[in-house]
Amino acid sequence: MPAALRFNVRPNAWLASLLAVALVAGCGGGGDGGTNRPAQLDTGAGNTTVTPVAEAGAPQATGNMATDGFNWLNFRRQQMGLDAIARNAQIDAAAQNHSNFQAQNRTITHDEVAGNRGFTGATVLDRLRAAQYLVPASNYAYGEVISSTPDTNGINAAEDLIAAIYHRFVIFEPKFLEGGAGSATAGSGYTYFTTDFATRTLNRGGLGSGRLLVYPFSNQQNLPIVFFSDQEKPDPVPDRNEVGYPVSVHADITSMISVQSFTISPRGGAALATRLLRKETDTEITEPSVAAIIPLAVLQSQTVYDVRFAGTVDNAPVTLAWSFTTR
Repeated sequence: MPAALRFNVRPNAWLASLLAVALVAGCGGGGDGGTNRPAQLDTGAGNTTVTPVAEAGAPQATGNMATDGFNWLNFRRQQMGLDAIARNAQIDAAAQNHSNFQAQNRTITHDEVAGNRGFTGATVLDRLRAAQYLVPASNYAYGEVISSTPDTNGINAAEDLIAAIYHRFVIFEPKFLEGGAGSATAGSGYTYFTTDFATRTLNRGGLGSGRLLVYPFSNQQNLPIVFFSDQEKPDPVPDRNEVGYPVSVHADITSMISVQSFTISPRGGAALATRLLRKETDTEITEPSVAAIIPLAVLQSQTVYDVRFAGTVDNAPVTLAWSFTTR
């Protein structure tokens, strides 16, 4: 594994959500190398998703955007079979500081500029360390997702982040053990929501070699039928905007997925045309531990969809079949 791997998407949006993602893993000699890939997300006049339907076991809303968003991301992680991320006060501080910076400067960015109001560190790693979260020199991973929206509902913000496929890859990284969140509202009325994730050792946690999990998870209900591809830059489906809800598979950041076939079809119907996102063909995915398909047409309402995946994880054969239902 190289000394550093980076997956970095920086979206930027209008009227609903601005999302951004950075995922870095360090091993061997450690480090923070790699390249930044800018991105934009423009949700137009509405959210990527609508408010989720009430679900059994869902966390109770507190009215605090940071807490509600963090808890909802954990809720979805646990539903798909991942461990919950422990909330860490130092990571909370780093996330809150970055939300404050963005609100004070009315900008959406992972990179803070020294001398600007609220500066606490140029990079995610700098801000974690400034908050006394001590990241070692190697064998670590951390990530960040951010949003800016006039909607202060943390659950809605979390669902928008999950729907945006490049961002989902970070949120559902199995190796993350700790996290924190913060939010701050600018005079413009936009609230900046930041969630940071981390692990200080890649030797703990995760799924283990040869395993993967899926999203939407098996038998999940009330999934959105549409994803607005043009909201993400780089656009995951460049030749169209309204597409179906993305379906993804996730292994540990230390693992490698190969895809032999990956299909989705309405129950009893033919397989849909999709765009496959994987490291070999998508330069925006720098980790070989994830893959996704995006249906090229909007899904049908109140329909059961069957998904099938065949491939390998760390050279071990994996065949999965599962279903979900749209709202």
